Order: sequence, then structure tokens, then C-alpha cells
Amino acid sequence: MSGSLGSRKPVRVLVLDDDPAVRRLLAGALASLNSIEIREAADLATATASGCDAAIVSLDLAPARDMIAALRRAGIHGPILATSRQGSVTTAVEAMRAGADDFVVKPFRPAELARRLALALEQCGARATAAAHPATDTGFEGFIGASPAMQAVYTQIERVSPSKAPVFISGESGTGKEVCAAAIHARSFANGPFVAINCSAIPRELIESEIFGHVKGAFTGAHEDRAGAAELAHGGTLFLDEICEMDLALQAKLLRFIQTGSVRRVGDVREREVDVRFVCATNCDPAEAVAAGRFRGDLFYRLHVLPLHLPPLRERAGDVRLLAQAFLARYAEEESREFRAFAAEAEGALQAYGWPGNVRELQNVIRRAVVLYDGEQLTAEMLALPRAGAEPFVRSPRLQTEALSRMRAIDPFWRQEQKIIESALAAYGGNTARAAAALEISPSTIYRKLQAWAQGRGHA
Repeated sequence: MSGSLGSRKPVRVLVLDDDPAVRRLLAGALASLNSIEIREAADLATATASGCDAAIVSLDLAPARDMIAALRRAGIHGPILATSRQGSVTTAVEAMRAGADDFVVKPFRPAELARRLALALEQCGARATAAAHPATDTGFEGFIGASPAMQAVYTQIERVSPSKAPVFISGESGTGKEVCAAAIHARSFANGPFVAINCSAIPRELIESEIFGHVKGAFTGAHEDRAGAAELAHGGTLFLDEICEMDLALQAKLLRFIQTGSVRRVGDVREREVDVRFVCATNCDPAEAVAAGRFRGDLFYRLHVLPLHLPPLRERAGDVRLLAQAFLARYAEEESREFRAFAAEAEGALQAYGWPGNVRELQNVIRRAVVLYDGEQLTAEMLALPRAGAEPFVRSPRLQTEALSRMRAIDPFWRQEQKIIESALAAYGGNTARAAAALEISPSTIYRKLQAWAQGRGHA
């Protein structure tokens, strides 16, 4: 392995481990990097950390909090990579919370650890350059905003990105959780792709195949072998959005995947090794979902290692104007409109509104106004925002009555599903296999649902 750390003076790295063989192997791997000086120590008491720029330390010598705090006090402000024979989630969480930049379980490959250190040092240098020469724009990896709340988010993203520990993103709908996940991937050391799955947008019968893949003939419509999102994300990031909406049975299979690092396609007997970094997101309180039995506690504790919360737009003072202007410029160009600015009353309306739908709602409001109107300035009337204290969508009494009537006429989902299946069975003379093929579901699904309905249960 070779490469430049982008530094004119040598980088001093402390290697702290009680095993001389480990120290020797790491010293050899680090020697392949340019401009590296290595200091070795067998314990914290004899370590000479003063003047060092980075460290690779074994947490088998001391608790993470004590070890890393001591190194920071000694003046190591650069990356600290922690190692341990204890590969538990608890150890990893303690290390990251104590301030480690990465955590690796022993035994490890010295060349891989050297690569991680090199990348961490490069990223640390880039952050120092950015701090010395602040950017003039207000964006960050797809985000727009310069408020203190978002600056804190950017700092967290930079902090957690180099690690391979799972990240759990929370925040209201429309706050940019997928943008955050993509930013973490972009700032990580991953060589593989970023693959996103929305657990609430895919039918329960299909989501297992979407994540783990399937083999030909596994179910009706499986005409060929197909890799799932997990395999496609090998070497990169697997983003599971709305993770708390995942079916409990599939949660168990996901937990096994996290524990073993291997997946089995639907209908297959072969296990495939997959290396991914997990990033999850939800717009609900995951602890409440665990308490309510909708989300497995053991899965939650596996994934909730590095929590990251996105603030709602109403808590991002000053960002509404920046976002609105960016959306206006984008959609005016896309729709070939002449809009360039907001009228004064429109700016006031944007600032006064509470934005319950967050950034997504703001984006939709601007786009709708640009599409529906012409001019150089967007006015408050064009934005059509609700008045302060008014309901977001005010209907006339007649429209409200019609809407209520339609709501009463809507059957529950299980009843609509029952009608569809019964219609298909009738069309094919009761032939379950042919009805299942037409509906692109498995015959066993029809049998299970018919049995449940016969027993008086509304869902199966």
C-alpha cells in the first residue's frame, strides 16, 4: 500500500498495544505510507503521546473513555483508531462515544488498518483546510442551510462517516433523512455503492426479495435469479428508510444478516457473504416502536449505535430563505420561467409559516407556484400558504361533506384485498394457481388469506 497523506512534515503516529507482534505488524504496514513516524508503546503509562498527530490504540488496555481522554489531553487532536478483542456492539459504541474515529475488531489486517488511518488523516487535513478557508456557499453534501442546528448536523455527519458502525437517523418526514444517509456514504471510506430501500413503500410480500434477492422459480413471477439490495450494496452503504415499518418476521432475518454478514436469497440454500455499512432512518420514535412491539429490541440495539437527529425546518432559523431561493432558481430553470426573487410579503409569509411538512413541503410549494404562474417575482398570493392559525387545507362545507362521504365509502385495505382475490378466483373458476399467477402472488398467500378471512380475522 502506498499513498501520500498530503502533509509536508512527517505525521507522528502512536501505536499503543500490549502485543509486540501486533505493534511490529502495524509498524510495517504504516511504513508503506509516505511521511510517517511511528512511536510504539505497550501501555498507556509508558506511551509518549505528546507531539503525536494520530494514534492506533488497543482498548484491551484500558476503558475507552479513559484511554481516549488521556490521549486527547496529551495533545493528539487528529484521528484515533481503536481496536479490541471484544467485538461487541457495546464496545464499539463506547469507543465512538468516547471520541474514537474508527473501531476495528481483532484480529485485523494491518494493511487495512493502515488504509483507514491514511484516509482518516486525509479527511482530518481537509477539515482543517476548510476551517482555515471557510466556504462561501451554504451547502453540505446535498443539504442547504447555515443555521446552528444544521452546522451541528454537518459536524455529526463528518464525525460518524469514517466509521463502519451503523447510523440511526431520526427526524420528522421531509427533513432530509435520505440526503443525510447519502452524505454519510459520500464522506465515508466506502468503495461500493449507496443503495436505498424504503421499507414502507414496498409490499410485505416483496420486500424480502427486494433486500435479499431471489432465485429463479422461488415464487410466481421469479423468472430469473436476482440480487437484492444487500448484495448490490456490497462494499458500500445499505440505507433502510422507515425501518420501523418493516414486518417483524423480516426484522428477524435482517438481524441475522447483521450478525453473520451473510444473506440467503429467497428460495436459495446458498449463503453469500456481504459487507455493507448500515444506515437506517425513521420518522417515529424507535423506542416507542420497541415498547409497542412493532420493532424488535435486539434489532434496535444492533442498529442504534450512532444516533443522528435531523431538526425540523421550524427550528432552523434563517434556512427557509436559503432553501426557498435555491428551489426557486432550480425550478425556474427547469420550467423555463423568469422568476428570480420573492416579493417582500412572500418572504414574510415564508418565514411566518410553520412548515409542518418541513423541507419537502417548502420544495413542493415553490415548485407549484413556479409551474402555475409567470413573472419575475413570486408573491404571497402565488405561494398560497395558509394564514396563521388556519388549517392547512380549508374546504367549503359542500366539499367537506363530499370528502367525508368518500371517506365513509372507502373499505379497509383487507376488505379491498379480499374483493380482489375473490374476483380473481371467480374469473379462473376457483383455480388458485391461475388466480395467483394473474395477481403475481404465490398460491400460499391466497390460501393463508382465505383461511384467515374464514376464521373472521380482518387481515392475514
